[in-house]
Amino acid sequence: MQEREVVLTKREVEARLVPTGTEVMIPVDSFVTITQSLGGTFTVAVNGNLARIEGHNADALGKKPLESSFDTPADGTINENQVWEAIRNCYDPEIPVNVVDLGLIYECRIENDTAEGNHVFILMTLTAAGCGMGPVIAEDVKCKVEHVPNVDKVTVELTFDPPWNNDMLTDEAKLELGML
Repeated sequence: MQEREVVLTKREVEARLVPTGTEVMIPVDSFVTITQSLGGTFTVAVNGNLARIEGHNADALGKKPLESSFDTPADGTINENQVWEAIRNCYDPEIPVNVVDLGLIYECRIENDTAEGNHVFILMTLTAAGCGMGPVIAEDVKCKVEHVPNVDKVTVELTFDPPWNNDMLTDEAKLELGML
């Protein structure tokens, strides 16, 4: 993770307040502090609030969007390792750990050659049931998996059974968060 960086917005940019998920517009020529830039999204401090800016709006911060490229399997199926790599590029905007290492992914099922084509089903949770950013994080997972070659459909379902707890963190996540 990079150190904080203060930038001046190059254009008006849509963002979501963290943790409520409320949509806001950050005006052009606003000073923002990038507090996290992981997985192609940006968490910024602006006017005393945290906000998340999606990667496709990186230019508003003077940055380039994260580009991922996967080799396309010749047999027309979905490569499971590529799906997991895509999911590992999804981050909670407040926590510098990806959703896999946070223990938020309960199931990832790949179904090739269904009636709807190649389908990926993901069952996930959130660190808190009332998290306003929950739909944003789930949509981030969906969008990133949709960019994996040969994926025709992605379904992301949120569950809170069982509820998430710190024991679900990987050792790498615990180390990153200073819990080991």
